Amino acid sequence: MSIKVLAKVNNREITDQDLNQFFQTLGQQVQGQFQGEQGMARLLDELIYQELFYAEAVDTKLEETESFKLELEKMKESLLKQYNIKNLVESVTVENDEIKHFYEQNGHYFEGQAEVQASHILVDTEEQATEILAEINGGLSFADAAMKHSKCPSNQQGGDLGSFSRGQMVPEFEEAVFAMAVNEISSPVKTQFGYHLILKTDEKAAEKQPLEAVSAQIGHQLLIQKQNAAYISKVDALKQQYKIEKF
Repeated sequence: MSIKVLAKVNNREITDQDLNQFFQTLGQQVQGQFQGEQGMARLLDELIYQELFYAEAVDTKLEETESFKLELEKMKESLLKQYNIKNLVESVTVENDEIKHFYEQNGHYFEGQAEVQASHILVDTEEQATEILAEINGGLSFADAAMKHSKCPSNQQGGDLGSFSRGQMVPEFEEAVFAMAVNEISSPVKTQFGYHLILKTDEKAAEKQPLEAVSAQIGHQLLIQKQNAAYISKVDALKQQYKIEKF
């Protein structure tokens, strides 16, 4: 990809790469103010202004002043500190054996939840639910009964609620459906919404997530832990190496 020169200030080039890099440093909230050609033109102007200040600084030998040298030394000290810490944390790695060991020792973290699939019919009274149950036992399909009688919007899907795990339904409904056998129809179940007839259509036992699915997550977690440990260990070692005085 060719680099395009957008401007020159005192023979110093400003390229499209310079402009894009400047844009990336602004942060997402500020970037929104400089979208489109007009916004990027404003950013280019700002880069030009900065080059003008640079040109003047060079001509006036600003870098030779004591105040600049002091400021440069402060920046150098700060950069050395951060660079040394960066080298330390980047030297820390996590091996596949460590990830596997954590997974085996902490398997309970990766257990999935049991799920069921069910349909229901919701009515206002227990008497209505009992009468509908009698219709179903007499040959009316559960789905047809739901479309005919249920006041829940799921009636358009024959009462189908899809799959769900514990904690997604009201307690009375959940307790009933998880205790039922597949293809069993419940007696009327009372909840805050009314009375339900429940047909359990499927169930899926809790399954442990495979190592491959959580390897990256574990690796990231272990890396942070090891980096923190390395930082603390290094600080403790440096405390022994260098004199500290607090006033």
